[in-house]
Amino acid sequence: MNNSVFQDLKNKIFHSGDPSYLYIGINTFVFVVVAIINVPFFLSGHGINFEAIIREYFGFPASLAKLPVRFYTILTYQFFHEGFMHFLFNMLWLYWVGRIFLDFLKPRQFHFVYLAGGFAGAILFALAFNIFPVFIGSISEGSVIGSSAAVMAIIVATATLVPDYSIRLLLFGDVKLKYLAIAYIVLDLIGTTSQNAGGSFAHIGGAIIGFTYIKMLQSGTDWSNLFKKRPKLRVVKNNSPKSSVKKKESSVDQNEIDAILDKISKSGYDKLTKEEKETLFKASNH
Repeated sequence: MNNSVFQDLKNKIFHSGDPSYLYIGINTFVFVVVAIINVPFFLSGHGINFEAIIREYFGFPASLAKLPVRFYTILTYQFFHEGFMHFLFNMLWLYWVGRIFLDFLKPRQFHFVYLAGGFAGAILFALAFNIFPVFIGSISEGSVIGSSAAVMAIIVATATLVPDYSIRLLLFGDVKLKYLAIAYIVLDLIGTTSQNAGGSFAHIGGAIIGFTYIKMLQSGTDWSNLFKKRPKLRVVKNNSPKSSVKKKESSVDQNEIDAILDKISKSGYDKLTKEEKETLFKASNH
């Protein structure tokens, strides 16, 4: 039975084609392994700070002088967390909002937004610590860890794409995604004056990528095409020339899309008809 459970998890994470499961799986694996390795360090009583070691070698540093030997941390920092609650809430939001993101966009686009959001978060964090005088004394020891910037990119991208989509929150009831994203951004702007200022700057970097990506997508530019496999060219000999017929692209009625999104915000995505779902899919690829 244990083998069956392990196989099911493996298939869900690596073979389902769902990028949200993939990133949740990787983050969970890293969190559990780090927590287990930390046990003997803690029980030994030698005063070895394992969390500080993780930050030093896997967290993204504020010091630009460290980057030549810590260049890889722009990726690794996204998969380490400071404590269980930090990990838990990031994974919950990634799952909840990730489901909505993937209802409208492709897995390739999810991968791009997640990773680019993490990269942007690290870059903005480093820039803030090296530009603003208040952080000068913290540059040498400053670092950031966590998937929050990547998750923030997914949240803001989804809120930008379907701003009136509502989710139900405990104690708050139904909340539209645009208000949720705005609240997070405001809290992070305030957070730039707190002890976790580095994390707040990283979140804002992720938010900028999420918003910009969707706006560019809506204008016809899909940055995630960087991840798209290019087909191999084939030479086809055609002895009998045929007249080419141009296919007219089906146009998408924006009023119809708005009506469907309004229905989603009131009744949920599952209440859409097959035709309405197909219309949304065509709109996302237009």
